[in-house]
Amino acid sequence: MSTIPDPIKQGLARGWKVLGGEHGQLPSVPNTPNTPATLDCDVVIVGSGAGAGITAELLAKAGLKLIIIEEGPLRSSSDFRQREAEAYAELYQEGAGRKNTEQSMNILQGRCVGGSTTVNWTGSFRTPPDTLNAWVHQFGLTELNEAAMAPWFAQVERRLSISPWQVQPNANNDVLRAGALRLSIPTVTVQRNVKGCWNLGSCGMGCPTNAKQSMLVTTLPAALDLGATLLVQTRAQKLEWQGDEVKALVCQPVGLDGAPSGPELRISARHYVVAGGAINSPALLLRSTAPDPHALLGKRTFLHPTVASHADMPTPVEGWAGAPLSVYSDHFLHQQGTAGAIGYKLEVAPVHPGFAMTNLGGIAQSLADNARQMPHANVMIALLRDGFHPESPGGSVGLKSDGTPALNYPLSPYLMDGARRAFLSMAEIQFAAGARSVRPVHELAPFYARWQQAQAGIAQLPFKPFLTTVGSAHVMGGCMLGVAAARGVVRPDGQHWQLNNLSVIDGSIFPTSIGANPQVSVYGLATRLATGLAKRLTGKDVRLA
Repeated sequence: MSTIPDPIKQGLARGWKVLGGEHGQLPSVPNTPNTPATLDCDVVIVGSGAGAGITAELLAKAGLKLIIIEEGPLRSSSDFRQREAEAYAELYQEGAGRKNTEQSMNILQGRCVGGSTTVNWTGSFRTPPDTLNAWVHQFGLTELNEAAMAPWFAQVERRLSISPWQVQPNANNDVLRAGALRLSIPTVTVQRNVKGCWNLGSCGMGCPTNAKQSMLVTTLPAALDLGATLLVQTRAQKLEWQGDEVKALVCQPVGLDGAPSGPELRISARHYVVAGGAINSPALLLRSTAPDPHALLGKRTFLHPTVASHADMPTPVEGWAGAPLSVYSDHFLHQQGTAGAIGYKLEVAPVHPGFAMTNLGGIAQSLADNARQMPHANVMIALLRDGFHPESPGGSVGLKSDGTPALNYPLSPYLMDGARRAFLSMAEIQFAAGARSVRPVHELAPFYARWQQAQAGIAQLPFKPFLTTVGSAHVMGGCMLGVAAARGVVRPDGQHWQLNNLSVIDGSIFPTSIGANPQVSVYGLATRLATGLAKRLTGKDVRLA
């Protein structure tokens, strides 16, 4: 991949202001000391993912002096070598080992410049209309209706080259398409944020060709070209505040392992934007003992708890090759509405060896058998839409004794009923697509040889935490929007209800889960909120390119 231009290296050579980590000395000034002890700016942005990246470009266009804080490293196409051992350790929170406090769910979140946008599978979905309708009617967020949000989504889709995937689905995705077709279950082609995609299949390890239009290669470079400063491997420790204003952000340089690597620094700004993502954003406000008069901070944190079904197909699938996500079905997402039994979105997951062997279960001989059959493996997943029912309150973010985040997220009987129904749906589709055998990813489930056997077997499985394998790559909520201070952490315009110069602009402000891969939901809402913030701070109207 050495012949592919690296936009990050090119930017550094142009003189981007990047401090911390391996890039603490600017290439154009070889002996420049590392990050100074104090800095000041117009706006400091905590995070560099979906909400932060959009906000950075828009505020930079308004002429504001920005500092962007990222806890993870700066990596680029030259570093993305399609190696799981490198990618998971360097680009994900806690080395891709983050879990809820109950230890019953693995949670994948990005921890690098670009955040999860650097390592996601490029699925680009607008917020489903029934989710927006629920926000309007259940939470009073009337300005977030489908018609009002459509122009913001359209702006994002133009900026990030989001369009339906034109290439034939890989064999892994085609199992979902073909099986659903035989059962008259509708499927849809995924929209992807890519430009000139090579169809390699390693999206979750960083794009080695710069095709994925993540924040790493789009909005962050735009902001840096306009003079923004980026601090990498720098943790936002706490906000210092007095009365109704934040006075400073205290940061800690860290190594790749997260351990402190230098003295603290202090950043002063006119305005502070927290955009570290759900879990990290509420944790920062908790460490800062930010005002929380209604005890809402960290509450209503939502995942899409996700279960999987493993099928052995008669011909090779090679699920590691080709776009990892190109077909989906929302058939089971909408059947019960938002108020009934939990709905779920069907997708597939890429079958990379480390990821698959870790998550598909098995020990000793069964693990060896799974490895031998991996070329024939289809992995279907169901994303459960949490947060719309009284029995699905989600989880809550707290702090461990060292100040790091802790997510309490019980797997309730309501969620487990969704897992059972999802296992049945996926197995039926996989058998309809010609599977030789299917195994729900459950500790007590065998491979079933036919659909009727699977139907009977799944009905007998105990659906409990640890026995039912559950994970998630989508984290939302914890700093929810509210039409009144008693109903949310932040106002509908993103500003904190009690701190006048603090905004939260990321997925933590969602009042429920989305019911779809959330990056476009974050992008669209961030565009709306950051455009408004730029207008309040400068009087200028700005748009994404």
